[in-house]
Amino acid sequence: MMQQFEAAKARCPGALVLFRMGDFYELFGDDAREAAALLDLTLTSRDKGPDALPMAGFPHHQLDVHLVKLVAAGRRVAICEQIDGPASSDGKPAKGLLRREVTRIVTPGIAADESLLDPARSNWLVAVAPVVARGSDEVEVGLAWIDVAAGRFEAAVVPRADVADHLQRLEPAECLCAEKHRELVGELVRGAGRSSAVTSRPDWWFDETPAADALGRALGGRRVEGLGFELPDDRPALAAAGAVVSYLEENEPTAVGRIVSLAAWRPGHRLEIDEASRRSLELVRSTSTGRREGSLAGVLDRTKTPLGARRLGEWLSAPLVEKAAIDARLDAVAALVAHTGLAARLAEKLTGVGDLERLTGRVIAGRAGPRDLERIGQATAVLPELISLLAGATGLLATLAAGIDPLDGVSARINAQLREGCPMFGRDGGFIRPGYDPQLDDLVELASGGKAWITRYQAEQIDRTGIASLKVGYNRVFGFFLEVSRAHAEKVPADYVRKQTVKNAERYTTAELDERQRQVLGAEDEALRRELVLLDDLRSFVAEHRSQLDRAADIIASLDVLVALADVARSRGWVRPEITTDGGLFVEGGRHPVLEQMLPAGTLVPNDIALEARLPGAAGSAAAILLVTGPNMGGKSTFIRQAALMAVLAQAGSFVPAKRATVGIVDRLFARIGAGDDLARGASTFLVEMEQTARILNRSTPRSLVILDEVGRGTSTFDGLAIAQSVVEHLQAQVGCRTLFATHYLQLAALERLPGVGNVQVLVQQHRESLVFLHQVAPGAADKSWGVHVARLAGIPAAVIDRARDLLIGFEADASAAPKARRKAAPADQLSLFE
Repeated sequence: MMQQFEAAKARCPGALVLFRMGDFYELFGDDAREAAALLDLTLTSRDKGPDALPMAGFPHHQLDVHLVKLVAAGRRVAICEQIDGPASSDGKPAKGLLRREVTRIVTPGIAADESLLDPARSNWLVAVAPVVARGSDEVEVGLAWIDVAAGRFEAAVVPRADVADHLQRLEPAECLCAEKHRELVGELVRGAGRSSAVTSRPDWWFDETPAADALGRALGGRRVEGLGFELPDDRPALAAAGAVVSYLEENEPTAVGRIVSLAAWRPGHRLEIDEASRRSLELVRSTSTGRREGSLAGVLDRTKTPLGARRLGEWLSAPLVEKAAIDARLDAVAALVAHTGLAARLAEKLTGVGDLERLTGRVIAGRAGPRDLERIGQATAVLPELISLLAGATGLLATLAAGIDPLDGVSARINAQLREGCPMFGRDGGFIRPGYDPQLDDLVELASGGKAWITRYQAEQIDRTGIASLKVGYNRVFGFFLEVSRAHAEKVPADYVRKQTVKNAERYTTAELDERQRQVLGAEDEALRRELVLLDDLRSFVAEHRSQLDRAADIIASLDVLVALADVARSRGWVRPEITTDGGLFVEGGRHPVLEQMLPAGTLVPNDIALEARLPGAAGSAAAILLVTGPNMGGKSTFIRQAALMAVLAQAGSFVPAKRATVGIVDRLFARIGAGDDLARGASTFLVEMEQTARILNRSTPRSLVILDEVGRGTSTFDGLAIAQSVVEHLQAQVGCRTLFATHYLQLAALERLPGVGNVQVLVQQHRESLVFLHQVAPGAADKSWGVHVARLAGIPAAVIDRARDLLIGFEADASAAPKARRKAAPADQLSLFE
């Protein structure tokens, strides 16, 4: 048996092997130690002493529960099952060692079972293949990512500096790399703030020829050039994609059949948002809880299907940059806002669709049970109704409707073949509808009739023997038997054959009972085998329609999001933004979309935004850079985040929380709001802040939107002030993009003298010793930061507040005298921040 276990370990290196022994799954050695800690199992051993082999285990019916925990912990799990049954073909118990084989390998990136997946989140396996760029010393990275449950497969070549952005966008469950790159890829994953499992495989998997061969097997020999890839530039991406295929072939061969194509991802086709900005803006996940609630996606998620919830996250993570495509989505949302009845009927029908995308994936993998197929039947039955509801639609809604295949044959076949309320697993039986298969009906009738015969037989034997307590029983070892208490032993007929002695009773059989038992049990077993054959036929039939099912799932996901966006817009009074290409961002009465939902109605103060990038031909009616000053707790961060979220919403195709809005298309969005240290790589808070700022200055374009909060606060006052001023000057002179720059350096207000730079302030009123935060943004610069007052509100002791106030007066007096001493030495064109 231990040789079987060692063989399983060799077959699945790095995996925890769950070894089936009777009614338990056992783990041995290091696997047992690790699983005991993760699953809170008791660690034991069969032998004692220093060489004792550690063991841990759990009942087989707890497999799904423990798999969820192991996969969530990033572990790879191999399930080694008993292949031989507990009895041989002649019905007698099997003798000797039972045969065992690894029947299934589950990893975080290729998990496909419903219990292992978050319904609102795609489950990406990402392969990372760093290489040295041709003709340079720079490292570029081939990336390939697949959602096994959905079959979506993409690849790209990106600079090393952009890897963290992609990992943050995809949120991979597992990253795959060559063994020689394990440490490097681990650093990239941690740098993206991810805790994804990192799995290494042989280096040659990522070599050009093996990777090309693997891709050829998955794509049926199609040439990658026809899929949008260019050689030799895209070879790193294709190497990563080939490694993904090899990994699937090793661990989940049926998943390879889910791959239909490989798409080439290109930069510039979506709004680029770096990883720091995603965290700062909380687009799909709250930074405090890690959950969707409290994020922008949480506000918008009124979807009715899991695939719609996932599509919403994708739209927010990668908004559009083409005006026509954005307007098409906005037209669809506007139509659904205007036609409330249509939107309500669509929402009602979508509620019954379920997760058609992942259900189809389980069909292709051969794992779909009766309940999965029943759900596909329910989903496909809705498709003709969706087509009918959208019959008079135009634009994107009409395009979506035209792409839906009603799949009448699929829903009709499933509904004809399956009962309502099917069990999850085929082994449970009883899921084929009576009347569908005459052969099965005959077997079911025999099995049920046999049980009725046994009931009659028991009554006959009671009459025959006069033993009122006589009963017919059954167990798996002895089959059917007649049980008679010892008190009536003398009444037992001579043709009764004693089978078993138990406490206070004897068990007998008869020739007639044995014959009937063979008929009944044989019919039950044969009926179940027949049902499984019919289930397999149905699964194959549904799999033949995979392309139509995948297309329907894709359309339903988009339709679900559009209906949800319309629902939010209608209920919250959001407006359609005007999309332009002229670099403006003008918002009248804008509100923060997340805070609007979290705060009581009417308490959120709306504010205006007016920014205009310095593009050729721009009117220049508004500043490109706004310096935002005011006290802590006044609302500066809320105001600048609000501007970024307006752009994301508009370019994703959503209405926005405002009275009126005009959004010039943004190509790259940067939001540096707060920073923390990175102890793992020895980076201080200030260093992290400077790295993020450097990325913004090096990558922003005139069409970008930059949100900066408190640049320079992590170092000394004058160093921080100098850095903050030079950053603003660079953005003003060299980039000209739309920028909101929140700061406590009140001296920066003097930069208003520069073309395209303006000041706004968050208003506050002082009432005696207290402050009233108005949360209103108005033109002009704040004249003080009110830091001491905010400290008092926080509960700092009165004596400390009084001392701070005295020190502040002295510092301000010194600062006001300093410019006079320096003014004579300053060059004529040098802007003094202290004037």
